[in-house]
Amino acid sequence: MGIKPESKIQNPKSKIQMSLSKNSVAIITGAGSGIGRALAVRLSEEGVAGLVISDVNEAGLGETADLAGASGVPVLTSVVDVSRREEVERLADETVEKFGRATHLINNAGVGLIGRCEQISIEDIEWLMGINFWGTVYGTKTFLPLLRSLKAPEAGHIVNISSVFGFIAPPGQTAYSASKFAVRGFTEALRHELEGTGIFVSCVHPGGIRTDIARRARKGENAPEEDKETAPVIFDRLARTEPAEAADVIVRGIKAKKARILIGSDARQISLIQRLFPTRYFTLMDRISGGMLSKFR
Repeated sequence: MGIKPESKIQNPKSKIQMSLSKNSVAIITGAGSGIGRALAVRLSEEGVAGLVISDVNEAGLGETADLAGASGVPVLTSVVDVSRREEVERLADETVEKFGRATHLINNAGVGLIGRCEQISIEDIEWLMGINFWGTVYGTKTFLPLLRSLKAPEAGHIVNISSVFGFIAPPGQTAYSASKFAVRGFTEALRHELEGTGIFVSCVHPGGIRTDIARRARKGENAPEEDKETAPVIFDRLARTEPAEAADVIVRGIKAKKARILIGSDARQISLIQRLFPTRYFTLMDRISGGMLSKFR
């Protein structure tokens, strides 16, 4: 008996479960800007029953709430540092108090760090992993019981944001790549564990998205000052996709219950190159980028 292609294998319950509806209540972390803000606006256009948005940037969060709330969708805002478990638990309590339920969790909060392994401190790495990885773990562990409580035909959905750097690991990205590989592994294992439960799990791998993550990245303890200035310039040259487009791809992926969501032609290209050349991908990609990727060797 042959193995069915991945695209043909379906959860037998998937036809009766709704992944996104007018009754959905979605939680989005890191919603003060970038992809998180675009997702809040995009989901408000879907007419969901409620949005819960969080960020450490209170001003940015307020701007997102104004944009998303313009459609009439109720929006709950909360200033949350996702690296602190107690703050994520408070977010869940606030969600239940406001809406009584949760159906979609999008663990989007993330930060960048500039510097090679020898230029960044242990404290730098702990800070980044606290947000990028542990924030995802805390969000998942805290909200999973709420998603478990949903009754058919409604389904829960966990969406974790990894990166193309969850496929590849360029120089200068030891900490960031480690966090995004970790998110990918955590999410894929979780998806297998929850198969058939009525909770869907998606891992998102954006390519270059035109956000401020490079400009807001922390400079490693011993990284050259010029790298802090160079990184955003290189990022801007490589980033091809607007946040609104990324949000649209993610929402379509949620509706289709896709396990892996690639954003941008660069993400699809990187995924293919890594699979074909698992040890030589960097040389090929650096050549395609005109040598920009090797500037942080």
